[in-house]
Amino acid sequence: MPTWFITGASRGIGLELTRQLLQLPDNTVFATCRDPARATDLRALAESYQGAIHIIQLDVAEEESIAKGAGEVIQLLDGRGLDYLFNNAAINHRDSAFAFSSNDLRDTFTSNVIGPALVSQYLLQAIERSERKVIVNMTSTLSSFAKDCGAKSASYSISKTAVNMLTYKQAKERPDLIPIVLDPGWVKTEMGGQGALIEAEKSVRGILKVVTGLTTQSAGKFLNYQGKEIPW
Repeated sequence: MPTWFITGASRGIGLELTRQLLQLPDNTVFATCRDPARATDLRALAESYQGAIHIIQLDVAEEESIAKGAGEVIQLLDGRGLDYLFNNAAINHRDSAFAFSSNDLRDTFTSNVIGPALVSQYLLQAIERSERKVIVNMTSTLSSFAKDCGAKSASYSISKTAVNMLTYKQAKERPDLIPIVLDPGWVKTEMGGQGALIEAEKSVRGILKVVTGLTTQSAGKFLNYQGKEIPW
């Protein structure tokens, strides 16, 4: 009976992850978002899969909200472990290195780096009780120096490079866990934009195949939704 925790579950990849997980038997999904009252699609899933999903209010930009949401999840788990944690929520201002505001860069780091770090910390006691202990920090090929993706989305790219290092540090500090960074591809979502190439359904199908097959040897790796390793 696997347990799953997803940030940013009200839309895009997070919503599709929730949808596909609920279609599989025995999964319990903790789906989080900033404003559950406005998460129409997520609430519709909850109506269709009652008992298998818990919608949790959680804003990754606010430590108090993270602490409260994590506490609610731990209480609902009632001693069970958390098998899979998806740090999925993120923001992207689509700026450049010589044309970004300090507020945008600060907000990006708060949501994209500090948020995942704190979520993992506050849920660590539940992860430790699991037999899987998987932490998936969603990243992007834009964070790779080797891929040489150019000047676009500077704040987002910088933040995701920091997430990569966070994951490396998590893996080195706790070799009993399986933290990875995972690039979902250029997905047709609100964040992905009009030119995106991959349907969310295809990306998530690949993501779930990758993460359910992870072993301790996978810890600290930078993978894409097809399971291929991406150069740093």
